[in-house]
Amino acid sequence: MAGNSFGKLFNLTTYGESHGPALGGVIDGCPPGIDLDVEAVQNELDRRRPGQSAIVTQRKEPDTVKFHSGIFEGKTTGTPIGFVIENTNQKSNDYSHIKDSYRPSHADYTYDQKYGLRDYRGGGRSSARETACRVVAGAIAKQVLKGIEIKAYVSSVGTMALDKPYTELDLTQIESNIVRCPDQGVAAQMESYIKEVRSKGDTVGGVVSCVIKNVPVGLGEPVFDKLHAELGKAMLSINAVKGFEYGSGFHGSTMYGSEHNDAFNTDGTTKTNYSGGIQGGISNGMDIYFSVAFKPVATLIQKYETIDKSGNRVEMQGKGRHDPCVVPRAVPIVEAMAALVLADFYLINKMY
Repeated sequence: MAGNSFGKLFNLTTYGESHGPALGGVIDGCPPGIDLDVEAVQNELDRRRPGQSAIVTQRKEPDTVKFHSGIFEGKTTGTPIGFVIENTNQKSNDYSHIKDSYRPSHADYTYDQKYGLRDYRGGGRSSARETACRVVAGAIAKQVLKGIEIKAYVSSVGTMALDKPYTELDLTQIESNIVRCPDQGVAAQMESYIKEVRSKGDTVGGVVSCVIKNVPVGLGEPVFDKLHAELGKAMLSINAVKGFEYGSGFHGSTMYGSEHNDAFNTDGTTKTNYSGGIQGGISNGMDIYFSVAFKPVATLIQKYETIDKSGNRVEMQGKGRHDPCVVPRAVPIVEAMAALVLADFYLINKMY
């Protein structure tokens, strides 16, 4: 199956299924001599892992990463970094009821039609559990990008949204609540809402916003490999993502050019930042900011109608352990994918 690798110079290839023995990956192109903080890598995994709070899936996985190569005496060697994350809490029987039926809006149908078979246990390769591998690689990419700060946070759940731009938020508060929203009052309301949705056997979507500070000028390539294009591809590759916008985004289409243009200061910075830190596909040194829209989880813990492999209409009710809202756990995934993109362009930029 193609499509399992990401990046040009800083490249990640992942493998494994949700209910197989393990997930894992190989990172190729990581520069040698990086003092690798393995504890920091594990901390990023802990932010993503299931079972961490009352508003996420209750699957209990330690998600402990084990490195098999590419690291010697605490430093990266420049050779491929191989790692594995063992699955320890599979309950494959939770998915026996969908063996011959398709969950609406899930990858069940398309995988079956494309490959002629599918691993129905937790979605197999289409499961969001694969993103654990991305978080490992992203955590290493962050350590390559010394000085660059990547902060993602939950900016909305359903119709409940923050009404402040990131410049007016205290981003040090992101990890102070289980929703990962930097406004404590709004976070409490979001938490209650997610619990209410879960009690009904339903799910809800939301938005993760991300801010990247201290990005040097010049990252990104012209025409087809623009920085925002690669960020968009990275974010849209995450499970359940339905939209991506950066800078002024769709709102910018309602403005006049005279108000949207970012006027220059004498030092090359700009008075406004509607461009979102990227112009002509290349970073301009201002903050990069973007938002990622996540759909509601497809698996519902309530009865609904669907079809089976023979096209017969059948009734289904979801079982097992599922997130009622993915956005709190998606925060470190968004950060990881942003770090992978920036690390790749950082290394490409060093070639000039």
